Amino acid sequence: MRPERETTLDTDVTRLTGVPDLRSAGRYLWWLARRQRGRVAAGMLFGSSWMAGLTLAPLVLARAIDEGLVPGRPGVLAGWCAALFALNGLSAWCGMMRHRTMTRVRMDAAFRTARLVNDQATRLGATLPRRVTAGEVVTIGMRDVGVAGQALTMASSGASGVLAFGAVAVLLLTVSPPLAAVVLLGVPVLALLVGPLLGPLRGSEAAYRERESGLTARVLDIVGGLRVLGGLGGKDVHAERFRRDSARLRAEGYRVAAVTSWIQALAGGLPVLFLAVVTWLAARMAAQGSITVGELVAVYGYVAVLSIPVNYLIEGAYDVSRGLVAARRIIRFLDLEPEGTTTGPGQAPPPADSPLHDPDSGVRVAPGRLTALVSARTAETGAVLTRLAGFAPSAVTWGSVRLDGIARARVLDRILLAENEADLFAGPLRAVLSGRRRPDDAAIADAVRAAAAEDVVRGLPAGLDTPLLAQARNLSGGQRLGAPPSVSWGRIRLARALLAGPEVLLAAEPTSAVDAHTEAAMAAGLRAARAGRTTVVGTASPLLLDRADTVYLLVDGRVAAVGTHRELLAGEPEYRRLVARGEDPAAGADADRRGDLDGDGAPAREVLR
Repeated sequence: MRPERETTLDTDVTRLTGVPDLRSAGRYLWWLARRQRGRVAAGMLFGSSWMAGLTLAPLVLARAIDEGLVPGRPGVLAGWCAALFALNGLSAWCGMMRHRTMTRVRMDAAFRTARLVNDQATRLGATLPRRVTAGEVVTIGMRDVGVAGQALTMASSGASGVLAFGAVAVLLLTVSPPLAAVVLLGVPVLALLVGPLLGPLRGSEAAYRERESGLTARVLDIVGGLRVLGGLGGKDVHAERFRRDSARLRAEGYRVAAVTSWIQALAGGLPVLFLAVVTWLAARMAAQGSITVGELVAVYGYVAVLSIPVNYLIEGAYDVSRGLVAARRIIRFLDLEPEGTTTGPGQAPPPADSPLHDPDSGVRVAPGRLTALVSARTAETGAVLTRLAGFAPSAVTWGSVRLDGIARARVLDRILLAENEADLFAGPLRAVLSGRRRPDDAAIADAVRAAAAEDVVRGLPAGLDTPLLAQARNLSGGQRLGAPPSVSWGRIRLARALLAGPEVLLAAEPTSAVDAHTEAAMAAGLRAARAGRTTVVGTASPLLLDRADTVYLLVDGRVAAVGTHRELLAGEPEYRRLVARGEDPAAGADADRRGDLDGDGAPAREVLR
């Protein structure tokens, strides 16, 4: 069994759900059943009692016919009728309780699995999009959790089916041993006829689910990038790919439906054919005088009742087969581990204000200072930030401790990686900014001001209380604010990161895609908001670089030079080419002498570039 995970969120969730058994799909379904063993046992008891009542009803009816329809015995008939009424009432109540109990079992299993899946998606963090497609997560969360829960109904139907089979066999032995032999041999034959179809069903169902998750991922990508696709003229290309993939999914669905239709047809038809055969044999025996009319009615009732559990057993086997496919996908997802993190409790984190060191690049982050990373390729600075945040395998050290040896929750509590593509979740803007904290309005206002996002908030219909859809798709920054959405929401993402107030903030291109005036305000606000705290930014913005205490120039992912912005501008041609676009470094000094500074005291972009 997989050990308990180490994160705080995971501990809270597993306290409610338990630690799942991920060794196999069957063990996972068994774990779901064991987590609510009392409820499953109650469902089996109600199901068995319901089926016992249905099985005994033909016996009572036979007694009413043979003993109550005798002239001069109306009291006997009334007594048997009352017994039949009471038995059917009790059976109906047990059937209702069985259905209610097993519905709770299914829902508990589905929600328990959904909670684990949600926790795992949160735990994986930045690893999630690199290991699992969005379509697969959606398919697991919306389909597989329900299918896995449905498989647990086999507990009740299986128990009641076995009880009914044994009871009918015993009752038929009292009527006619040959009929009992036909039933005892016929029911296993029915199961053998359906069994060979379950294997192909699992294969077709698994292929269908994989293709379905891929198509769902494509849909999410198209919807998320609809504006971009429209601008590039790519909607027709993606629409054609979607039609082609949809046709393949439809063909796969037909294969699944072909097997499923045979299973459902056999589940409904075979018991009826079996009932007809047994009834024909019993009718011949009644005509020959071997059994009474009441016993003929009882035989018909026994076999008719037996068709119910036979149908349940066939459908239950079908549900279990589909449940195994779903559970296999679920445990494959739950078994993923975040990249570059420890799976155990980990070492104790270092004390506050400990330096970070990335030996792969040579970057050393001094505590309490603003450090900037510059490279001709933003992917290089992004890779360093990802390693410093612990989201990629590396030998990064934090103080004297390797970062990948520290429990993930403790790293996340103190180090925050802020990216421009980070998700914006649905909800009021106030909640989107606040996250799991409850800051007051003053703190929110300070963070918004530091990110130069006050105009964004003012431009929204209800300010901080404006409801947003995921990724703020219901609001167009271009329409409301006269700028592209990425401009507006990039500042919102920066405000959210500043409001979180982590000990170490790692920000990737925080001032990208903004005008010079806004960039200057963001650079000043970031510097002021993070004064005295460790901050690392990946940027090529001269306005932000001029605010940094230390600047690292990266070439091919390694440190090529280090110093202040002005030192590197004066002594490193490669650095000057990246951030000053070939201008003479003396221009910065000339600008100072001319007083050509923006309102925040930083050299204007036009001078440095």
